[in-house]
Amino acid sequence: MDLLEPVTQPYAWGSHTAIAELQGRPAPTAGPEAELWMGAHPSAPSGVDRPAGRTTLDQLIGADPAAELGPECAARFGGRLPFLLKVLAAEQALSIQVHPSRAQAEAGYRADNERGLGPGDKSRNYVDDWPKPEILCALTPFEVLAGMRTTADAAALLRGLGVAGLEPLAAGLAATADPAALTAALAAILTWPAGDRGALVSAVVTGCQQVAARPGEYAAACAAIARVAGDHPGDLGVVAALLLRYAVLQPGEAVFMPAGGLHAYLRGTGIELLANSDNVVRAGLTSKHVDVPELLKLLDPAAPVPVIEPRPAGAGMCVYDSPAPEFTLYQAELGPGEVTLPAAGGARIVLCTRGAAVLRADSGPRKVARGESCFLSASDGPVRAAGPASLFIAGSGACVPRSDGD
Repeated sequence: MDLLEPVTQPYAWGSHTAIAELQGRPAPTAGPEAELWMGAHPSAPSGVDRPAGRTTLDQLIGADPAAELGPECAARFGGRLPFLLKVLAAEQALSIQVHPSRAQAEAGYRADNERGLGPGDKSRNYVDDWPKPEILCALTPFEVLAGMRTTADAAALLRGLGVAGLEPLAAGLAATADPAALTAALAAILTWPAGDRGALVSAVVTGCQQVAARPGEYAAACAAIARVAGDHPGDLGVVAALLLRYAVLQPGEAVFMPAGGLHAYLRGTGIELLANSDNVVRAGLTSKHVDVPELLKLLDPAAPVPVIEPRPAGAGMCVYDSPAPEFTLYQAELGPGEVTLPAAGGARIVLCTRGAAVLRADSGPRKVARGESCFLSASDGPVRAAGPASLFIAGSGACVPRSDGD
């Protein structure tokens, strides 16, 4: 069992308080802290201190993948830890984006290489050949745009804004229940004539402010979109956001994002668990590379984006079920009595978000305090834990035998 030194990502949309407070550091911080990475992603692997010296988690796993990951997991995922655990702390909206499936990622990565794009080229869509399904579990109320509205719902919202330029799109959406109409509407918005974009965004913001000012079905969504417009003035992503479903995740609720699911995280603090990839294709609300044709190719307008309630798994444990083979997210509320953590036999990362826990394996004990994280290798075997503490546990979704207690 190894304590991890996570990597903080200072993206501009991040919070000045949330991650520092979790780790017990002074807040507010001078600059934004958007994500806390715990894992073996090659661009920002967590540090590990061993008696022989400091190393990183990707190097540790690379030296003996079978022992660290378990033989089955090492074979299935090419000796790579298949998941990345994050704390995500957003004060401003992230980009509107989709993630590829494994087949799409492999084809896109190969195509970018064949175009001669270097690893750091900002015009790349695919930085690796992995998919990037993800699950976001709220620690605080978390605003999200997740999945696309039905055609009828999107048409009603567009018409409710009173923006004449959107009426042809609303009429097209109202005339059919085919999700393909949502893709067509999104394409029309994202390719709006350049000279008319400023006027369209301005009219949409005014309409959203008016809808938000009176009680109604779309008041909360329009208020959120108006706030997003303040963070990204003039961005067509503000208009595209109208086609997405708005939700506020309450603490403990989660949303699973499959390949092709259009989404944007707006504001809040949460735990994010994802496949160990950084493949993102963006449509707006960002200064980074945007590739509308590629995004439309990946988009699945009917992709289900469910809000997930945790399923009890016994002994103070619960699990967030998802179809992703790369990961499973567990949560544990520990009292003073010892319980066995789930997913023994595979690699796990444990993050403490409240109190402090003592973890015990055959190799000895390890204390994990609030804001700290620990890597449990497959060779650590069953690990027992006692609190009082709240833990999130990330494990592989495909390489660990399951039982009713997992």
